[in-house]
Amino acid sequence: MKQLKFYGAFALLIFTTAFKDPDPVYPVYNGTDLGVIYSPAKTTFKVWAPQATAVKLRLYAHGQGGEVLQTINLEKKGNGTWATSITKDIRNRYYTFQVMQDGHWLLEVPDMYAKAVGVNGKRGMVVDLRETNPADWANDKRPPLKNFTDIILYETHVRDISVDPNSGIKNKGKFLGLAEVGTKSPDGLATGLSHMKELGVTHVHLLPSFDFATVDETKPASAQYNWGYDPQNYNVPEGSYATDPYNGNVRIREFKQMVKAMHANGLRVVLDVVYNHTNDTEHSVFNQFAPGYYYRKTASGQYSNGTGCGNETASERPMMRKFMIESVLYWAKEYHLDGFRFDLMGVHDIATMNELSDALHKYDPSIFIYGEGWTAGDSVLPDSLRATKAHTAQLHQIAAFGDDMRDGLKGGFSDVKAKGFVSGQAGTAESVKFGIAGAVQHPQLNYQAVNYSKSPWAAQPGQAISYASCHDDNTLFDRLKIGNPGSSEAQLIKMDKLSNTAVLTAQAVTFLHSGAEFLRTKYGVANSYKSPDSINRIDWHRKAIYKSVFNYYSGLVALRKSHPAFRMPTAQMIRKHLNFESTSNESLIAYTLNDNANGDSWRSILVALNGGATEQVLTLPAGNWVIVANGERVNERGLGKASGSVSIPATTAYILYRQ
Repeated sequence: MKQLKFYGAFALLIFTTAFKDPDPVYPVYNGTDLGVIYSPAKTTFKVWAPQATAVKLRLYAHGQGGEVLQTINLEKKGNGTWATSITKDIRNRYYTFQVMQDGHWLLEVPDMYAKAVGVNGKRGMVVDLRETNPADWANDKRPPLKNFTDIILYETHVRDISVDPNSGIKNKGKFLGLAEVGTKSPDGLATGLSHMKELGVTHVHLLPSFDFATVDETKPASAQYNWGYDPQNYNVPEGSYATDPYNGNVRIREFKQMVKAMHANGLRVVLDVVYNHTNDTEHSVFNQFAPGYYYRKTASGQYSNGTGCGNETASERPMMRKFMIESVLYWAKEYHLDGFRFDLMGVHDIATMNELSDALHKYDPSIFIYGEGWTAGDSVLPDSLRATKAHTAQLHQIAAFGDDMRDGLKGGFSDVKAKGFVSGQAGTAESVKFGIAGAVQHPQLNYQAVNYSKSPWAAQPGQAISYASCHDDNTLFDRLKIGNPGSSEAQLIKMDKLSNTAVLTAQAVTFLHSGAEFLRTKYGVANSYKSPDSINRIDWHRKAIYKSVFNYYSGLVALRKSHPAFRMPTAQMIRKHLNFESTSNESLIAYTLNDNANGDSWRSILVALNGGATEQVLTLPAGNWVIVANGERVNERGLGKASGSVSIPATTAYILYRQ
């Protein structure tokens, strides 16, 4: 999500006054049967509406329009719940609930636990989930994963990656487009799923693909676009990405087909989740069942706005915490998802994130959880309770994005013209080194010289995400172009490759923005969340134009995967094996990975990053060294030999190993 500027601070008095537990009239329901549970013999409906005086259920034949088939009054049950059962087969019927509170009927909506919906998500659907399973779904397996530091994330958007006319993908902008294998551009190069497999990444991070609000699913032919950070129905796939948004079964089946295809091709799947706010406040599903409960408010009664989106959810409240945990478990179990990226994770409280992580890892220890370790505005949740980057070490196997290294490499996010290490900017090297060490404690780092974090924040390297760019802000290539207006394209390409060489050789978890491997551009549009396809699409012809850049990226990915020294799983191992070498210039960073680090076949590896505008000579540790990457090519068999010293060209990375 767009990392917005802060809106100003509340006084501590307001913090402590506003942040209180909900009124004790709100009971807590601990059962696991909220929502709609279908069987051919009986379907049960249960919702939590603790202050309601009546709740109605309405059944419909269709997801929109048509007369009500049946209206049923729910019975009040314990702990704020209301329930009813229908003892006949009502599979594929659509439904709504309506709550009376304070003498007024609220809106007709699905329940917040809805597993299937009709077009535009206005009505829920009774679904037999077994009927949505693709062939052989029971035998779908997650690709193997040993350590979180083995992960190479590839962030993409269902529409971006397939909608280009040159994609060769039949189901453009659809889940099924990411299930197609063997697709090629007119240049004869792999696209889509086959491209990601060719690049060698391990995890595909999908921007929000649950049901979001701002794309009209009844108009599939119109070129509507949104990143999806506008939640509507959290437990249902987005209808505009389905071939038929009207039939609630289709989007579920096609999402599963996509996951199954990725798994079959060695790729794990991560879903970007947005539990921190809702698209609409007053009309949200949350406020139709328990008005005010699911949101934080200030002392004056206004909605707290730590998200910059007009509201923020109250993850610390028992029923919101319960919902978040049950929701991610549902996605993991029903859709076989392998990870979750939390939008504005700093809005959530530490205790909720830890309970959520514990629940997911009890189900499958290999599920990867990470998020943005910040808020987009101020929140009434005290800073000490927030799941921010500074508190990552308190989180249970949850990672945060390392913006220290990101901005050290290319320049701070708040000034688009700022330069970074790869542009020769003084004072940036320590921020890059902080990322190289995986944001863990390392004795050779001067933390006071790091741009943002003045102390290490990751307990282990698997808690840090190393990256240079993502969907937010300008693409890496665009940002370098804006910040270095006098540079030639050849010079910008060197800066680009140097940036992601630093990322792909750093300890921590690697993250790549889709299209970066062939210099993706959004034509200078930074916050492109609703820009047209012409801005957001992956232009597959660029892969042919910049094929040498793609080959370089894929070579680095292969090198990282082949050599566990780049993927040390513990902070202790990093401190033992990673040594920063002395250099004569702060624009030259050099470090060695020694003593067959993490069981590597190479005894010692040296990485040299020259961010300066001139060639620099690096004195090598004793021994004979083989150059395996030189800024142009990557070849494990060797590109040359060196001993004594080596000359590193301007704006270039070298990688060597000692024979």
